[in-house]
Amino acid sequence: MTRYVAFLRAVNVGGRQVKMEVLRALLEEAGLKNVKTYIQSGNVIFDSGSNSTALESKIEKLLAKNLGFSVPACIRSVAEVQAVLDNNPYPGIVPDKDLQIYIAFLQTLPGREAAAILATMQSDIETYRINSREVYVLMKKNVGAPPFSNTYLEKKLGLVATTRNLATVTKVMSF
Repeated sequence: MTRYVAFLRAVNVGGRQVKMEVLRALLEEAGLKNVKTYIQSGNVIFDSGSNSTALESKIEKLLAKNLGFSVPACIRSVAEVQAVLDNNPYPGIVPDKDLQIYIAFLQTLPGREAAAILATMQSDIETYRINSREVYVLMKKNVGAPPFSNTYLEKKLGLVATTRNLATVTKVMSF
C-alpha cells in the first residue's frame, strides 16, 4: 500500500459544495484505506495499492457519478509531495501578508513549451518556476493586482491543474 494525497480541483468554490464527511465516505466505499481530509478544499490523504493514474481516473468517475459535476484530481504519493516541498525554488522565503507561495499540481507532465509560456507570464508581481508536474508561483499580494488564478494558469498551459498555498501543502504532510 502506498500513501497518497489527492488534490481535488474546485471543491467548495463556485457553488460546488462537497461535505468532507461525504467525500471520505465515497472514497472509503470505493476501497481506499485510511481516508482523511484536510480543510474544506479537497485535500484527501489515503492508502491504496493502485497507481496514481488509475486512482485519478477512478476518483474522477466516482465523484462525477455521485456529486453530479466533474472534479479533476491531481494525485501524488506522499514521497512525491515531500519532494515537491524539498524542491521549493524559493527557499528561505517565508510567506506573509505581502507575499505568497503557491504550488500548482498539474495532472499531466507539461510539454517543452511550458517553460517558455511561463516565462511570458512573469512580472514584477508573479514569478513562475516549473519542476516536473508542479508550477511554483511566488506572488506579491496587496499591490492592486488580481489574485493568482488557477484557471488562468490552466488556460495558458492547456493542462488540468489545482493550486494550493505552501502552508496547506506543508500541513497536508503532517496527516
